This record gives sequence, C-alpha cells and structure tokens, in this order.
Amino acid sequence: MQCEQIVTFSANGKAYPETTRIPVTPEADEPRHLESGVLNLYPDITYQTIEGFGGAMTETSAYLLSQMDEQTRKSALEAFFGEQGSHVKFLRVHMDSCDYSLEEYTAVEDPIADPDFETFSLKRDQKYILPVLKEALAMSKEPISVLLSPWSPPACWKTPPERPKNDASVYGDLPGHMKKEIDYDTPSRCNGGSLKPEYYASWAKYLTIFVNAYLQEGIPVTMMSIQNESIAATDWDSCVWTAEEQKIFLRDFLYPAFEAAGLAGKVGIYIWDHNKERVLEYATDIIDSATDSMIEGLAFHWYSGDHFEAVEMAGRKYPGKVLMMSECCGLHMPGRVGFMGFGGGGKTPETVEYEDAVAYAHDIIGNLNAGMNRWIDWNLCVDKNGGPRHVPGGFTACMIVNDDYSYRTNLTYDYIGHFSKYILPGAMRIGCSRCDDKVEMTAAKNPDGSIAAVVLNKQDEDQKYAIRIQGQVIRIKAPARTLSTIVIR
Repeated sequence: MQCEQIVTFSANGKAYPETTRIPVTPEADEPRHLESGVLNLYPDITYQTIEGFGGAMTETSAYLLSQMDEQTRKSALEAFFGEQGSHVKFLRVHMDSCDYSLEEYTAVEDPIADPDFETFSLKRDQKYILPVLKEALAMSKEPISVLLSPWSPPACWKTPPERPKNDASVYGDLPGHMKKEIDYDTPSRCNGGSLKPEYYASWAKYLTIFVNAYLQEGIPVTMMSIQNESIAATDWDSCVWTAEEQKIFLRDFLYPAFEAAGLAGKVGIYIWDHNKERVLEYATDIIDSATDSMIEGLAFHWYSGDHFEAVEMAGRKYPGKVLMMSECCGLHMPGRVGFMGFGGGGKTPETVEYEDAVAYAHDIIGNLNAGMNRWIDWNLCVDKNGGPRHVPGGFTACMIVNDDYSYRTNLTYDYIGHFSKYILPGAMRIGCSRCDDKVEMTAAKNPDGSIAAVVLNKQDEDQKYAIRIQGQVIRIKAPARTLSTIVIR
C-alpha cells in the first residue's frame, strides 16, 4: 500500500499545492493500542457512484473565452478539460437567454406568428457558446455529458409577474439587485410569471426541437431539467411553476414529446433544479406511479444553505434517482464582499476567496456524504465584475478574466480540483468516520482501486490524525486552513 497527501495552502490569494509521500505501517506494529485521534476508512462499505464534476458554459463564459487569443483560450480551456486540468465531466448550458447572457434572446423570435417554429435557429448559440463548447469537447480526453436547462419560455406565452412571487419576496430587498420597477401588467422573460396552460404543448415541442438541434450539432446532450429555479421570480429570465403544474407538463406534454422525438431514455429529465431545502417536497409532489419512470434525477442548488439531510432523505425515498448539484457560486463579485459587491466587512479579496473555497469544499463533502452523484458549478469564468450579463451586478467564479482577456484562477478552482482530479468518474463513495468535528471528510474508491480521502481543516490550528484502513495506519497532519487529499494505492 502506498500513500500520498496533496495539500493546498493559500497565501496572498494564490494556491500552493504540496505533495508528500506518507509511510504506511501495520497497525499491529503500533507501540500502543490506537484509539484516539483516528480517522477510519472502510473500503468495503460502499454507497453511491460518483459520476464526476463540472461547470456551466454560459454565454458569458463562452464570450469571454472567445475574446482571448488562441493560445490563451487553449490554456484556459486546458485548465478545465486538459489532462492536467480539473477533469470536467459535466457541462450545463442554458436554453435561450439566462442572466449570464449578453442580452435577452430566443431561438424563435415570434412563436405566435410562427407556431410551427419554422424560423427556429441556433444562430445565437453559434455565435459564442457552440464554437467554444466544441473546442472544449475536442480537447477533453474523457467523454463529457451536457445538461440543458431553460430559464424562461417566450414572453408571449407567459402570464405577467405576480406581486406575491416577485424577486424581493424570494431574495429580500437587496441593494442594486432590481433592474427596474417591475411591470405587473406585461408578460416578459424576466421577473417570473408562469407559462399559460394553453402553451404547454408548444413549449414541450420547443424544448424537444432545441435538444435535437444541439444533438445535431454533435453536442452530447444527456440531460435536461424542466426549469431553472422553479419558484424564483428573479429580475432576470425566470418562470414560476408549482409542482402540480410541472407534473402535468411533464406527464401530459414534455415526456410524450420526448417519446415522439426518440429522446426518451436518451436524454434524462431532471426536476426541481433549485435550492436544496425543498428538493424532497418537490420530488414528493411530482413523482408518482405515472411519472416515476419519466424522471432520471433530482437537480438542486446550494443558495439556501447546507440541507444535506434533505438530499439524503430524497435519495433514500427515491433510490435509483440521480442526485445532482446543478449550480452554485459565491453571491458576490470577484474578490468583493456582499451580495453583488454591496456590503462592507473590511475583508481583503484574499479572505473572501478563501471563504469561497472553504464553502465549496464544505458543500461538496456534505453533498457527497448525503449521496450526491454529480456536481456542476456555475460559470466556468466571469470578468472582474462578475459578468458581463444583461442585468446589473454579477457573481464570482473559479476563473476570472482580466480586462486584457488574460485570466487567473482562484483558490476555489484548486479546492474543486481536490475532488475532481482524484475522485474519478465511476468512483464509489466508501464508509468513513471521524474522531472529532475539527475536520470534515469524505472518501471514495476509484475504478482503478485507488482510494481518495478529502479532508478539510478550516481551523486556525494544525490537526494530526492516524488514518486506519484495513489493518494499516497512515499518520497525517492536516495543516491549518487547508484542504488535503490523501491518495492510497
């Protein structure tokens, strides 16, 4: 048995990885009975398959990458898709515009005048998203799976926004968040509103055409969520669905359209695609004997807190459903404190980026231990203001593009890599136990038989442990404020 420990230190906003070979000794040779300060690994106790990690190729990310010179873009893409990169396995792409688009747009400009969608076109996607996406696919040594997600149907099919469901009621009255005064009389792509039932069939047909168009472009679409953030009426592209409405749409319109187009069983359908605190209730309201076979999995976001127990209960109640984190990001501009850059606190950019990285590691560990199979970050990259996008403000990402279209990665990128580089697609999560709560830990057994244990120490003091595994002992130090991956071969 051989063991290496990879530790990522941070200083001045930069990550410093350090790899050390660690001796493995028989527990029988220990001078005294080993009880305290122990982390246990149980390779024979296995749980879910961990299928991989990924991010989102939004129009924002694709635009920024497309503006780089060829060598810089290649380097940036290699950071995600290259052999030494973060081993991106899954990519999320929005269907029509989202908040991370340069402007609002649809693939059919006037579906009322063109109910048969004869003018359907991916010309907007072909401008930025598809060329960069294809470049990434060609670079990757591993097969990539694409998740498509809609943010809103065309405005002409929707009801106007409802006051009780407006953005402030969901997110609070946050400074700088609202784009403009909401027009409660006119339907739009933004500020919520709901799809009118008389257009359910049209929307199902539209989504089906969209998925097939991406497949015809050679994009390996294997997943589609029914709606991004089903109950959030954001001031960007959004649409509000009740669980019952979405159930009717899925059962009576979308799935039959998928069957007719030959997509059923080829492109898995995901429900919820919103924050974890309601994933169980939403699944319970939608999944029944009729819809169960139509749904491949449950997608969820992280913006309402941990709720690892909700994820675990959903997995137990619906065994066989894929559990997928489909979006997460720090809710502030790169290196700045507060929602969309509003707020003080006196923190340095380095402190903010460290806190982001810790939040990512904590959430990934918690979700994996709760049964998560797939994990997808939000934007692959943004600019220094968290954009560009067609609404004000912006959020951070693990790659920041500078004004001259050079780029930098931050500590979050390195922390994600502790999972994505060493927990390989097809790994099985294994049993583990801790002696205290000073570190957080998850562990997995890879298809090649190697074991990766990821240990987060967010304390201000170093921690020392003895890892016990199958009669062997590995003594490690988890340095203060670091993330470590222990690889055992």
